Amino acid sequence: MAATTHTVTNQPPPLTGYDVFGADPALTEGVARYVAGEHLDGVREELGRLGQAAGSAQAQRWGEQANAHPPVLRTHDRYGHRIDEVEFHPAWHRLLGHAVTAGLTDAWSRPHGHVRRAAGFLVWTQVEAGHGCPLSMTHAAVPALRAEPELAAVWQPLLTSRVYEPELRPLARKAGALAGMAMTEKQGGSDVRANTTVARPLAAAGEYTLTGHKWFCSAPMSDAFLVLAQAPEGLTCFLLPRVLPDGTRNAFRLQRLKDKLGNRSNASAEVEFDGNTWARRVGEEGRGVATIIEMVAATRLDCVTASAAVMRQAVAQALHHAAYREAFGRRLVEQPLMRNVLADLALESEAATTLALRLAAAYDGGTGRDRAFLRLALPAAKYWVTKRCTPLVAEALECLGGNGYVEESGLPRLLREAPLNSIWEGAGNVQALDVLRALRREPAALNAYLVEIGAARGADHRLDRAIQGLLTELADLEGMEARARRLAERLALVLQGSLLVRFAPPEVADAFCAARLGGDAGAAFGTLPHTLDLAAVVARARPVAAG
Repeated sequence: MAATTHTVTNQPPPLTGYDVFGADPALTEGVARYVAGEHLDGVREELGRLGQAAGSAQAQRWGEQANAHPPVLRTHDRYGHRIDEVEFHPAWHRLLGHAVTAGLTDAWSRPHGHVRRAAGFLVWTQVEAGHGCPLSMTHAAVPALRAEPELAAVWQPLLTSRVYEPELRPLARKAGALAGMAMTEKQGGSDVRANTTVARPLAAAGEYTLTGHKWFCSAPMSDAFLVLAQAPEGLTCFLLPRVLPDGTRNAFRLQRLKDKLGNRSNASAEVEFDGNTWARRVGEEGRGVATIIEMVAATRLDCVTASAAVMRQAVAQALHHAAYREAFGRRLVEQPLMRNVLADLALESEAATTLALRLAAAYDGGTGRDRAFLRLALPAAKYWVTKRCTPLVAEALECLGGNGYVEESGLPRLLREAPLNSIWEGAGNVQALDVLRALRREPAALNAYLVEIGAARGADHRLDRAIQGLLTELADLEGMEARARRLAERLALVLQGSLLVRFAPPEVADAFCAARLGGDAGAAFGTLPHTLDLAAVVARARPVAAG
C-alpha cells in the first residue's frame, strides 16, 4: 500500500461564511453610538446583510478574480473607430453592482447617511478595495455639483441611485451613473494651481471646450468627471460628460492605464482633451479649488475608512490563523508573544475604525461646530490612519509566516493596497500642511477639536498628559512647518485616545493609552506592556465564522 504523504493538518479553515459587520464589535458599537434609536434596527439589518455578503465565499472569489484579471484599455473598435473604453472582468461588475445596490454611493439623502455609508464602505472594502474608487468618487461628486443647482438637479438622483448601469449612454436613458475625477497633471501633482489645461468659453452660458492632459484620471469608465482647468478668470471646476445629450461620445481620449503597485482591479488613466472636449462650468470662474474642495474632503474621509477596512481585514486574517494554528504544543493565539502582537494590531485597527466613524458622524451632524471639527480632524486623521496601514498589514502578514507571503492567503494583495490611501487625495506632507493651514486660518477648528478631546479629560492620566503636551506644542509656533508631521500625528493620536477612553472597553482604552500616549511600547508592533489584559483585547477583535 502506498504511503499517504499529503494529509493536511494544522491549517486553519477558510475565513468564510461570517458576518463581516456583526463580527466587528468596534464597528457595530460605533454604529449604535451614532444612529438614533428609531433607525438603528433597520441600519443594523441593512449592514448585517452586507456583512454576510462580504463574508461569503462567493464575494471573496469575486475579489480574487477582479484582481487576477485587471482592466484592459480599448482605444478603438475592430473597424478603427475611437471608443476609449475600459473593459473589466465580470467579477468587477458584480462587486460594484452589489455596492451600488447597497447604497454605497448615497450618503446625502437618508438619515445618518454618512455613518451608515461609512460602515458599509468599511465592510464591503474588505472584500476588494479597488472598486472603492468609483464608489468614493461618485459619492463625493454630489457636494461639488451643488455649487451649480441646475446640474445637481439632473445628476444627483443618478449618482445616488441604487441602480448600476455600466454602459455608456446618454443620461436620459440611464437609471444610475458613476462619476470620476481628473485634477492632477504631470507638471503639478498636488499643486493643482499649476494646471495648464485650458477652458475656452462657448456662446452658450456655462459651456466650454477643454484642451489639456490629465496625468491621473480616477475611474475612467465613469459617466462624467469633475475636472479643473484654467478659464479666463482662473482655475475653474467643470463637469465633463462621457456621452453628449445627442448620444455622441465626448472627446475624451484615454492615452494609457497606469500600471500600479496595487489596486490592480481598478483603472487609473492618463487622459487627453483635444480642444473639442465639451464641459459645463461648476461654480464660478476662478473658484475651482473652492468648488471642488468638498469633493476632496469627502474622498479623504473615504481614504481613512478604506485604510481602516484594510487594517481590519488584515487583523481578522491574522487572528483567524492564530486561533487554529499550533506550534510547540499550543495554539499561536495562546502564546504570550504572539498574543502581544495580535493585541497591538487589534488596538490599531479599533482606533482607526472608531475615528473613521466619528468623522462620518460629524458629516451627519452638519452644524458649524461639526464642520469646524472636520476641518482639523480630517487631515490629521487622513495623515495618520493611512500611514499606519502599511506597517500593520506587513505585521499581520508575518503572523501567518510563509503562508502569509503566498498570494492565496490574500495578505499580499492587502499589502500592495495598503500604501494607496496615504498617497491618494494628497500625500502625507499635503495633509500635514493642511493641518497647519487650518490652525493658522480657522481658530474655530482648533476650538472644536479641543472641545471634542476635552470630553475625555480626567478619565485617564496618560491622556491628560498627552493633551497637555499637545497644547504646549501648539503654543510654540517656531519651526511649525518642519514639525507639521509630528503635530498631525499627535492630533490624531490624542483624538483616537479620547474616543477610546470614552467609548471602548477599559482593556482597549488602557492598552491604547499606555502604548500610544504613555510611551510604554517599542517602535514595532507586539511591544505592549505584558501587564495589560491582552487576552481580552484579542478575544474582542477575533472574527468568528458560522459553524
